[in-house]
Amino acid sequence: MSATANRYAVDVRRGDEGWAVAILDPAGREVSVRACRDETEALTYASTVRQHIYWLSEDKLREYYRLPEPDHEG
Repeated sequence: MSATANRYAVDVRRGDEGWAVAILDPAGREVSVRACRDETEALTYASTVRQHIYWLSEDKLREYYRLPEPDHEG
């Protein structure tokens, strides 16, 4: 594991359209959303992403999930 903590996060959501999992960048912005058919799928996917956040560097996580580069403004 990298010496620098990965600052990405996961948000599990239940809305009018059903379940979804969002990946949030270090600034808290949504950079990926995956619709899920039910709560079990959402929680399973979120758990997997959390493990990847723990195991991978931010660069590798972006590469694996094809996430955009962070905005370095401000």
